Amino acid sequence: MLLICMLPTLWLARIQQVRAVEEREQEFAKVVERTRSSMLSQLRTCGLMVRSIQTLFMASSEVSPAEFEFVYSNLKPRAHLPSLKALAYASLQPVEGELHFVTTMVAPAKGNEALMGLDVSRQPPNLRAAELSRDTDEAIMSAPFRLVQFDQPGQSPEGVTLRLPIFSAGPPPANVAERRARIVGSLAVSFQVKALIEWALPSDIRDGLHIGISDVTGGEPLMLYDSHPELDWSPGTSPLRHAHVQYGSRDWRITVAELAPRPALSAWQDTVLLPGMLVSLLLSLLAGSLASTRRRALELGWKMSHQYRESEERFRRLNELLPALVLLADARTGRIRYANQAARNRLGPHIEGVLPALFEDPDLRSQLEDPDTAGCENIEAVLRARHNKPFWASVSITRAEMEGSQMLLMVATDTSEQRELTEMLSYQASHDMLTELYNRREFERRLERARVSMSQGGPTCALLYIDLDQFKLINDTSGHIAGDQLLAQLALVMREQLRGDDVLARLGGDEFGVLMMNIADRREAEEVAERMRRQIDGYVFAWEKTSYTVSASIGVVMIDQPEASLDDLLAHADTACYLAKESGRNRVHFYSALDDDATRRQSEMEWANRLRWAVDEHRLMLKYQEVWPLASESERGVRIELLLRFRDENGRPVVPGAFIPAAERYGLMPMIDRWVIETTIANFDSLHPSGADLRMATINLSGASIEEEQLADRILHLLEHHRVDPRRVCFEITETVAVRNLSRVARLIERLRSVGCQFALDDFGAGMSSFGYLKNLPVDYIKIDGSFIRDMLEDPMSEAIVRAVTDIGHRRGLRIVAEWVDSDAVVAALIKLGVDYGQGFVLHEPEQVIFQRGNAEG
Repeated sequence: MLLICMLPTLWLARIQQVRAVEEREQEFAKVVERTRSSMLSQLRTCGLMVRSIQTLFMASSEVSPAEFEFVYSNLKPRAHLPSLKALAYASLQPVEGELHFVTTMVAPAKGNEALMGLDVSRQPPNLRAAELSRDTDEAIMSAPFRLVQFDQPGQSPEGVTLRLPIFSAGPPPANVAERRARIVGSLAVSFQVKALIEWALPSDIRDGLHIGISDVTGGEPLMLYDSHPELDWSPGTSPLRHAHVQYGSRDWRITVAELAPRPALSAWQDTVLLPGMLVSLLLSLLAGSLASTRRRALELGWKMSHQYRESEERFRRLNELLPALVLLADARTGRIRYANQAARNRLGPHIEGVLPALFEDPDLRSQLEDPDTAGCENIEAVLRARHNKPFWASVSITRAEMEGSQMLLMVATDTSEQRELTEMLSYQASHDMLTELYNRREFERRLERARVSMSQGGPTCALLYIDLDQFKLINDTSGHIAGDQLLAQLALVMREQLRGDDVLARLGGDEFGVLMMNIADRREAEEVAERMRRQIDGYVFAWEKTSYTVSASIGVVMIDQPEASLDDLLAHADTACYLAKESGRNRVHFYSALDDDATRRQSEMEWANRLRWAVDEHRLMLKYQEVWPLASESERGVRIELLLRFRDENGRPVVPGAFIPAAERYGLMPMIDRWVIETTIANFDSLHPSGADLRMATINLSGASIEEEQLADRILHLLEHHRVDPRRVCFEITETVAVRNLSRVARLIERLRSVGCQFALDDFGAGMSSFGYLKNLPVDYIKIDGSFIRDMLEDPMSEAIVRAVTDIGHRRGLRIVAEWVDSDAVVAALIKLGVDYGQGFVLHEPEQVIFQRGNAEG
């Protein structure tokens, strides 16, 4: 038996030793990798800081020293990079007939006075980094050299710089030649090498390790850091590990060794050898005992009986250690006979009495005083604790017979903290944490209950929808903390105006709701709403050194119509509040189904709901209208403009004028424009019967879509993905949108025109702009507003405007398009004026786009 058990024990011990060695090697490799990752993370942080400052030069044509110092102080770089010595900008200047990088701005100025006017060519490693960053437009780290702040004779190199180039304004240079031609300066941050490395290495990594870092980019390795310079790097008793940090064109090698040799693994202490031998010996002895005489069996039985008695005693001791309250009482008299330690500590002197007296509930006491009671199971009850402080507990009581007597065994668990937590969670689920008012979910629940009560003959109620005016201004000027404080203070102000049963809730953002119960008539509701409005209007909010006046627009709905649903009431209240804002803000507006504005608002809301699902339900469709050349009939290829339509439930097309206002009001135009752009580009050769011979397709863009930063990137991705020539795509922007977003529109046009897309300015002359805007908008086409084209034969002023737009557009090199061409006489007049293109029903009526099967709905 001993041999059989020892063989697997020896085998397992050997496996454990091998595995222990492998695990220790893996742990050491992880330490080395962590050292490398920490070092690389610190260098990347340096690079991100330099890149962020480079962005300042890209965004501004000229950066002043004050702006440079402000950006440095605002970034607070030394909070994250204590080893940073200076941030410097060197402009490219002629020196003795050659262009040199000369330092013109330094931050911080204190301690770095020696950098001002420094010619970077005096520091060859620094100059090589500047030139390499210029050619690659990447962050480049220099070789170590002496910084001028610490330029002392005999001192070893102790500084590096990280550089990025600054180019002149314009699109990013595409190659080395363009970069060298457009370089205007170089941006650098300088660091002390030793401080940089010590900051990057966590303290727990340095303890117990010998760490060395050297620059091995080229030639002989140059030691940058040695945690224990008094020690050599011979492998000896401690193995060496190497890792490389490659960043900014430099290669730093990290060498790590353990300071103390590892203790040897012991087969006795670190494996199962010793326990296995003991177990083997025990099993051998057990085998011998099984083969022994009856005497040994009796001795074994006696030992087992002794162990059983010990187990019983341990069980009784364990009962004393249980956290649950355990009591034993006489079933007939109720007198408590036993209580464990937890019960004695929690109940105190009460355990000396009878069991029913522990309970606060009189009904439960009466039940337990009955000698024939069967007890109870898992009930929540209030027990009397020490010093008569009651607490909640989960109680189970059962009858048990012990030594011939009927006893009641009670086990109780204190649930006070659990109940408090449940109550707190219930409160949080129904209240707004900022204002401590009811939240939207609880408010809607109470509103629904009031509506049902009214429909069953209960009292009339009123719903107030309160929206603060110009709340965004406070958030934008003083921050969200100020806005939150204002909401909390206004909640107290509005709460003071409530009657006894009224309910005030925060519905979200700066919107509040009031449910007025038991309203006699509309006049009483109006009095309460006006009182609420006056209190808000008279409140002055002070934040730091600024004071703000606040007002609110309030929409009121009388809850007196049984057929109105909860959603109807909330929609009506929102509509009334919206009309109060449109009427000038700081006023109360009652909802009326007969109100034309309310009807329009309701119609727009319905359209908004239909449009949200328009794409998924294939309700949107495209039509195309051809744009005919007037000045030259020999032009090849077809030009079209894509027109959006909505297909109703009966399949009939709906003109944009019916649903576009709702889409603009509710922010749905970006979604619609996105569908039009994606569908058009994805099916470009199916837009017109001419297929791939289609010369150009024009897509309309809304103002809301233009404000999206990712619009240009999305369009360029679609053009590349679907392999559509950008020169065949034209985007149309209305004059009013262009004037309102002049800088953003100009950036969008320049971005897309750089790849070949063209742009048209629509409805020109209908807005409030002047011809001067044409100098700032690099468009290709001007589309004269159709109202001038329609009246040009009868109205000399319209004809003069068409003539002027055509003449000025041609002088600017633009092509002119006339809209709403509805007769041959207008066509002849336009040709005479030199208009390039015409668009209208007399030339071509819009036709539905028929896509290929599987591409899109058409």
